Amino acid sequence: MLAVGTRAFMRRVPGSVLGSAALGSTARRLYHKPARRADFKQLSRADVDFFKTVVPADTVLATAAVGGTTDAAELEGFNADWLNKYRGGSQVVLRPKTTEQVSQLLAYCNQERIAVVPQGGNTGLVGGSVAVHDEVVLSLRNLNRVRSYDDVSGVLVCDAGCVLEELDTYVGERGHVMPLDLGAKGSCHIGGNVATNAGGIRLLRYGSLHGSVLGVEAVLADGTVLDALSALRKDNTGYDLKQLFIGSEGTLGVITGVSVLTPRRPSAVNVAVLGVPSYANVQAAFARARARCGEILSAFEFWDASCMSTVLHHQGLRSPLADSYPFYVLIETSGSDKTHDDEKLGALLEELLENGVVEDGALAQDDAQIGKMWTMREGIPESLGKTGPTYKYDVSIPIPVLYDVVGEIARRLEREGLYAPGDASRPVKLVCGYGHVGDGNLHLNVVAERFKDRVTRVFEPYVYEWVASHRGSISAEHGVGLMKRDYLAYSKSPAMIDYMRRIKQVFDPNGIMNPYKVL
Repeated sequence: MLAVGTRAFMRRVPGSVLGSAALGSTARRLYHKPARRADFKQLSRADVDFFKTVVPADTVLATAAVGGTTDAAELEGFNADWLNKYRGGSQVVLRPKTTEQVSQLLAYCNQERIAVVPQGGNTGLVGGSVAVHDEVVLSLRNLNRVRSYDDVSGVLVCDAGCVLEELDTYVGERGHVMPLDLGAKGSCHIGGNVATNAGGIRLLRYGSLHGSVLGVEAVLADGTVLDALSALRKDNTGYDLKQLFIGSEGTLGVITGVSVLTPRRPSAVNVAVLGVPSYANVQAAFARARARCGEILSAFEFWDASCMSTVLHHQGLRSPLADSYPFYVLIETSGSDKTHDDEKLGALLEELLENGVVEDGALAQDDAQIGKMWTMREGIPESLGKTGPTYKYDVSIPIPVLYDVVGEIARRLEREGLYAPGDASRPVKLVCGYGHVGDGNLHLNVVAERFKDRVTRVFEPYVYEWVASHRGSISAEHGVGLMKRDYLAYSKSPAMIDYMRRIKQVFDPNGIMNPYKVL
């Protein structure tokens, strides 16, 4: 126990066993479903037979509806998203193992006007990775090889179907770290991360994938393999086409390979959780953290009291702090000199306490405690899902007003009689927020008894109108997918949307790539 000022600041995080219950099932949400395009072909046995000439028969899942023998139940995991909000009716799943196989499959689908949905780990939250109607699901999970790794530069070249956590372990054994970290890291694929321009908790330190990704290999709708798989940090020879695929959500082509610059893995990591009396103090703490620990600051996360009580309950954890607070902050520093980092973080924490910016805090003493502290933050989405069907809004908002929208949505629901804090009999159970202060990304969550249009209409499209009025973005890191397609104009001007459509026409003139999404 180390005293800071007159308060006991460092304390051991109580031992606990993390909750292990699986994510509870939720009622399916009603949403606008675009009509099936009449020009897309209905699959037949002949199509399935062709697919089996390209890839081994055991990598083709086809139901009896298209002449196959696969039980429709085997396709459930490919037809439903992680939260069970969006469900497709695909009758065929293709699981190629090579880029050449992807090329042959897409060339045929383009020729026959067969719609295709590229799918990675299927951990998305906006309906972008599942079929809307009966599109063919092209699963990349069998493209899972590390192609090369350079220990000197830290450049990793790998297939798109490699799981993020497995890649982090691979480069970690070589003294490096993946430049992104997500709650879904144990399931998500690096190709899907790149296709959605995933953010996560390391963005504050390492920036977005637009900077970390050095190259991509992508197969276009007509089967053309676009080899932009450069391992160079500098290549100033014309248009940087790879950038178009980062965040394209599978609408321009299928990413089959990725080249990523991996930073050195920090040898000294510190994590602290702080109790904060107001969101204004959260901002003040962030400003001081940047000033005091700028070069070693690797994460600055926050969540509110509702998130904290929910995650503690469902994850089987106990708070490392003696009391409850309106807000909580997790600070992580990462560097190469533990003595130096300890001194800098200690000085910051002492300053925050003495000035009343934070009211209490706990500093992890070992890796196990670091893991439990991170579970308090990363376990929030799963815990909210166990509480009830959850409306999730991933938005970027200027930091001074980042949390304001949470209160605004709560008040709108209260006025409609749908929500009252602490009243579980109302249709809405919780309205809460958490996110990445360092990059202005809020995750607004509304936990309901079930998905109802009556509830949805209270905050859609209002939440997007509110974000737009503050010059924010309706999608910070989850993408657009199907969920936000109809609201794209809140973040993009008519001219920008027009040129996005023109780019789509160049790469995919028949529109077979992930139709009904983004545009």
